[in-house]
Amino acid sequence: MKGLITASSAVLSLASCAFSSPVDPRSDLIFIKPLVVTTDSLHNVHIGYGDKTFEGEVCLVYGSCDMTEAHHKHHEIGSTIVSHSFRPDRFVWIVPEDAAHGGCVHAFSGSALIGRSAPISVKRNIRKREDISAVADVTGPWFDGVAYMQSKKNNASVVAVAKSKKIGIVGGGMSGLMTSLLLESVGIHDWHITESSQRIGGRIRTKYLAGTTPNQYQYQEMGPMRFPVSTKYVDTNQTLDIQDHKMVFQLGDVLNQMNGNDSELAVKFIPWIQNSPNVPADTNGFRLPNGRIPGLSEMRANTSYVNPATPPSDPEAAKHAAEVIEEVIGATPERLRQIATNVFQAHKEAIDKGLFQWSEAAYLKYALNMSTDTVDYVAGSGNDPMWGEWYDTTYFAATTWRTIDKGLESLPRAFFPHVRDRLVLGRKIDGIRYSNDTGKVSLTWRTDPLVIEPESEEYDYAVVAVPFSKVRLWRLPRYSSLLSRAITTMNYQQSCKVALHYKTRFWEKLSPPIIGGCGETDIYGVGSVCYPAYEINSTRPGVILASYSSGTPARSLAALSTADHVGLVQRAMVEVHGDVAAAQFTGAYDRQCWEVDEHQAGAWAAPTVGQQELYIPAYYKTEFNSIFVGEHTSYTHAWIFSALDSAVRGTTQLLLDMGLVDEAKQIVETWMGRWIHL
Repeated sequence: MKGLITASSAVLSLASCAFSSPVDPRSDLIFIKPLVVTTDSLHNVHIGYGDKTFEGEVCLVYGSCDMTEAHHKHHEIGSTIVSHSFRPDRFVWIVPEDAAHGGCVHAFSGSALIGRSAPISVKRNIRKREDISAVADVTGPWFDGVAYMQSKKNNASVVAVAKSKKIGIVGGGMSGLMTSLLLESVGIHDWHITESSQRIGGRIRTKYLAGTTPNQYQYQEMGPMRFPVSTKYVDTNQTLDIQDHKMVFQLGDVLNQMNGNDSELAVKFIPWIQNSPNVPADTNGFRLPNGRIPGLSEMRANTSYVNPATPPSDPEAAKHAAEVIEEVIGATPERLRQIATNVFQAHKEAIDKGLFQWSEAAYLKYALNMSTDTVDYVAGSGNDPMWGEWYDTTYFAATTWRTIDKGLESLPRAFFPHVRDRLVLGRKIDGIRYSNDTGKVSLTWRTDPLVIEPESEEYDYAVVAVPFSKVRLWRLPRYSSLLSRAITTMNYQQSCKVALHYKTRFWEKLSPPIIGGCGETDIYGVGSVCYPAYEINSTRPGVILASYSSGTPARSLAALSTADHVGLVQRAMVEVHGDVAAAQFTGAYDRQCWEVDEHQAGAWAAPTVGQQELYIPAYYKTEFNSIFVGEHTSYTHAWIFSALDSAVRGTTQLLLDMGLVDEAKQIVETWMGRWIHL
């Protein structure tokens, strides 16, 4: 990888201090900051030039304030050659653990001392964030900025040049939008977003049915829907916030401030009803005498409303298998509390427990040698690691939820005024090229798909916020074997949703009424049915998310014609609600099958056994000036938080690549980057 310092497109490598250059006796350096540092951490040393004509070698060292010769130093900070066209005003200082209190930073040119700082207070590192040694696994997937910079040979930065770097952000989803906000917040303004579709927001996909506007409240979420807030634990009567998703609420507050609390651009969080007593229930084929599917409360009140499941060939073995899986995963109330409090610590524990190395099916089959029939009955044949059971169980155990008034589309809508002047829509990137001559990266695309030579635009860095399900079709540099395999093989889940529009919110007038919430049916392919949590008992028309199906069923649904898919789901609504659903249906609908969406090719990342533990460390290395972000590069998947968190990591990584430690720390401290060690 190219160095951090560029001058006239030439890369200047930094060697160790050599003290033999002639010295201009008039030259001196003025140190601006820092005056307080912490051991085992990164800092920028800011310098100024007392002699504006000075040219020559500059070497920065730390040592006793009365030292006069460079070899008396405690350690070296860095060195470079200063010229008329290259005048760095920052160095990156990796403060070692044994740095002594009260020393000074000294600047030497050759054997001459040309600058000295005031005495510096050195504090022992008792990190306010989690100690990386306590939560990290030595093989990753934790981003350690100190180790990252120690691996680099070059550590000086010209801030004026660094902040004028041209950054290409590929993808206008939440991770790409968040990256732009973070860069802008630290004074980097030459960024550009390239988005393949005609909109921003990525997998946020609020659909306003029957030609309505957000203010008319006729919408459903065809992508993400809600955010878990907190959980009340019955065993302790304790309520704990789910820390991860607070970043989404923080982003909403920041966007509202940026938009001057403009009501048209407001991100307003409102309650979401996840559980409701009268939603449809999975009764395994049982129907009421009138042909309807019972509601959840009816089923719980009368156990005869559920057809018994077909028993396995060996019921005792199946019971034992279920108990074993429950014990291995260990989703106890205490464990769920831990995940809610610190998902990073939980991730490390999951690695230690081997939850990334086994699926439920593989564990039962190969570790316990259970029969194929028992394995399939208890766990199916999926190859998903058991880590997903931990964090999804925690999230869906939440007792308090929020969504966004007028739809989650409010988030990208609030971003739009701040990105529109640096945004290109409808440009389908199909490749990344790296130039060894310039040390820059180019993004390529074709307006005409049959043209052999693509168009291109050059950038200093590319932040790629595009799912690997799309990136794998691009022409790419020769990335490392690990990163290349991650791009080409990362597994993605498929899902389909169908929203149906009705003349009234008739479900709220049924006996018993359905007020918000998500239920299940036993009709294959329908999956979850979710009712709007906004404008309860409104006299307006209404929209039901009449089908939310994921996994294998969604693949079959995606192959249906739209008419057949909508017909299947509308018939199910009649089976759930009765003839009123047929009388009230307006014929308006929306359908989204993510696997066949040309801009996504999948609903969310779903690493198979081995993929996450293996691939995440590859994302934390900048190769050919490319940095990859997105929920697929995080340790949780399918949540907006995961995308935002990846942008914090990716932007921090980019800033360190440019030597901007102060700005990296600002990002980490502002945006919950407590797992990032700087």
